[in-house]
Amino acid sequence: MTDKRYTEYQEEIEALREKIDEVDERIVSLLARRQELVSRILEIKKKHHLPVYHPAREEDMISIRRSQGQTAGLDPDFVEELYRTVLHQSRVEQTGQMRQKGIKHGAVVLIVGGYGEMGRYFEACFSTAGYSVRLMGKNDWVRAGELCKNVDLAIVSVPIEKTAEIIYALAPHLPDKAVLADITSIKQEPLEAMINAHKGPVIGLHPLFGPTTSSLDKQVVVATAGRDQEACQWLLDQFTAWGAVIVKSSAEEHDDIMAVVQSLRHFATFAFGQFIEQKKMPIGRTLEFSSPIYRLELCMVGRLFAQDAAMYAEIILASQKRRELLKSFIQNINENLDMLEKGDRQRFISEFNKISEWFGPFSEQAIRESSYLIDKLIERF
Repeated sequence: MTDKRYTEYQEEIEALREKIDEVDERIVSLLARRQELVSRILEIKKKHHLPVYHPAREEDMISIRRSQGQTAGLDPDFVEELYRTVLHQSRVEQTGQMRQKGIKHGAVVLIVGGYGEMGRYFEACFSTAGYSVRLMGKNDWVRAGELCKNVDLAIVSVPIEKTAEIIYALAPHLPDKAVLADITSIKQEPLEAMINAHKGPVIGLHPLFGPTTSSLDKQVVVATAGRDQEACQWLLDQFTAWGAVIVKSSAEEHDDIMAVVQSLRHFATFAFGQFIEQKKMPIGRTLEFSSPIYRLELCMVGRLFAQDAAMYAEIILASQKRRELLKSFIQNINENLDMLEKGDRQRFISEFNKISEWFGPFSEQAIRESSYLIDKLIERF
């Protein structure tokens, strides 16, 4: 290629790049304009205590934008990913501002176990929203009456095995009007203790997130009704204002489901990690041979063992009911020994198909969601 032709090509490319820069500037300006409009909506939401997250609205918007992108000759998946990023950022901005919005002005919040990680997390949430927050630790019981005076909300944030005991010790010091709540990962025993010990409003909460969570955007909080839910509603409204999704449940249903979602899932992960440690499998070397899905699964195993052992012991072994479920799980695994000893492929296929039928349409959803995660993992690593 001659120098003259090369120069012409370069000039043509530079001219197009300038046009691309102009388009990019317009895109950024439009995003800024969009954020201005979102801020105006936020003022209305703050005024009327409306939730940040509107699932139906978001999904309708995504569907429309996918269709619009396809008509314009764009990949619908690309358009969806772009808009989900935009919507996520919008929610984060809104929840960040909503954290400063207190639903019950002038309320006093007491956090028992407030010097723990979750206690400190909620101290920051309520303080930022303008509430007066008091913390109570194990050395503060001599001041229990003083700390409980005129409180509007008392949150018990202590280890599971101490929750009921702390509730019975705390309740006599609370005003009858105060809302009493706990945030443990089991609900039947704490809820029963709160109802028996306290005369006023009672609600059980289980935040399905940890103290390192940067935003409450779309974080789930399970709420189990206790007594006088009308008096407790402001607390749920506060979590909603912060961007959380409230899932209502009975205490019994919560404990049954969480036994699987938390205890069984974490125990199965623990058992897998325990096995490969005992076999001294070289983790780094297995990753060289691994598919993306194996890497993703091993990441979840490694994630468990990067955290606090005592916390997971508390979660996994929290109740006799959970331990019975885990024993049943181990017995179920043992039932497969005969199939393995005989190499019974037909039995495996029969069991596989039966389970596949039981999972039903969720299997297709699982493929879509896991494929998305795998693609992101490949992009990152």
